[in-house]
Amino acid sequence: MAINGFTSFIRKARVFSVNVLFFGTLIGVSPANASSVVIGEPEKEELKLGFIKLTDMAPLAIAYEKGFFEDEGLYVSLEAQANWKVLLDRVIDGELDGAHMLAGQPLGATIGIGTKAPVITAFSMDLNGNAITVSNAVWQEMKPLIPVREDGKVQHPIKADVLKPVLEKYQDMGKPFTMGMVFPVSTHNYELRYWLAAAGINPGFYAPTKGDNSGQRDADVLLNVTPPPQMPATMEAGTIQGYSVGEPWNQQAVAKKIGVPVIADNDIWKNNPEKVFGVTEAWAEQNPNTHIRLVKALIRAAYWLDHNGNENRAQASKILARSEYVGANEAVIANSMTGSFEYEPGDIRPAPDFNVFFRYNATYPYYSDAIWSLTQMRRWGQIPQAKPDSWYIETAKQVYRPEIYRQAVNALIADGVMKASDFPDLDKETGFRPPHNHFIDNITYDGKKPNAYLEQFSIGLKGDQMI
Repeated sequence: MAINGFTSFIRKARVFSVNVLFFGTLIGVSPANASSVVIGEPEKEELKLGFIKLTDMAPLAIAYEKGFFEDEGLYVSLEAQANWKVLLDRVIDGELDGAHMLAGQPLGATIGIGTKAPVITAFSMDLNGNAITVSNAVWQEMKPLIPVREDGKVQHPIKADVLKPVLEKYQDMGKPFTMGMVFPVSTHNYELRYWLAAAGINPGFYAPTKGDNSGQRDADVLLNVTPPPQMPATMEAGTIQGYSVGEPWNQQAVAKKIGVPVIADNDIWKNNPEKVFGVTEAWAEQNPNTHIRLVKALIRAAYWLDHNGNENRAQASKILARSEYVGANEAVIANSMTGSFEYEPGDIRPAPDFNVFFRYNATYPYYSDAIWSLTQMRRWGQIPQAKPDSWYIETAKQVYRPEIYRQAVNALIADGVMKASDFPDLDKETGFRPPHNHFIDNITYDGKKPNAYLEQFSIGLKGDQMI
């Protein structure tokens, strides 16, 4: 009892010291601005946050290990979850206060793909970080069809065109060609589909109005949900011929000499959004100060991870290798985290942006990022009926909450913990990235015109089309 009382006293003292420091930093801030940056004490101090054992859970681990949560008066426990469905269900049920989530999960939950519940995000955890890997047997069929550089190594990025002859052989033998992805509303699913469809390979459709949620209708390649840590073993067993997943499970295939990563997602869509930190809308309304303080701690962690040209990544890899976090070999984690990526054994190439946590405004929850996920849900039938552009924009604004993110940033600047120059001018931020064609098929994406975007694809639903 004495120890618990002392711990409670220390916790209150820490919160008091944070608030005193915070008050002190407001000297010189105009009264008009002060009210926008003063964050009250947390409504809830003790929190349980969930994650999946992937490298991109790093902001949570770093915020914990570096004391950034405690600096905000938050006493966090981090708990690995079995899979993405369990993680989402536990957040919705209140067993977890929040979690590391797939960018599409808050959107999918809010509009009712699977479990229906309002889930929001005010923090983007990272950009990039995934790859598509194939088995050694498939790679040996693909490799002779890929152009080589002067040094004899294959040219990257590799388009799915070279997979077509392999698929034809499987079809001739009457065998299914199956690939793993982590969850129906995951970026891994949409990136894999994008890569295949860009080569004229149909990855299949969802038909929820007909009770078919397999995503395999009319498919040339069968995509199955497989938990990330199980992917290498599942491919080694021959159950799947390849997979789309985050790290370290692509590099694990190389380390085990069972497969070859053929393309990183940064080459499918440059600087694409990957994970977010999600909470239920009800939890956010009940705990607004706690939520802002969580986002503050996570922004600091993301900044630490990208600081000075990734100088902290080796240390981060050592932390993530521990069993309570990712639990994979430190060298395997470091392959991608420290700025390189290994394709075939020994073919190590520079990849400074394979994992991006802070630069390029990575932490900002862009509406246009949310809308891209929604367009892919529509493209592949998870959203079965046509929606007007206004629906996409309104849904994005319901789920992605840059106003909360902005409060966290302003508070960090007022604290003196970070500088205004560390961030773009958020007063000028609209929530939409400029139109761009940073995709493997060079198709232009404008988040303000989702239906016009969908019209550009030869494979996928558009307009009033339904399955």
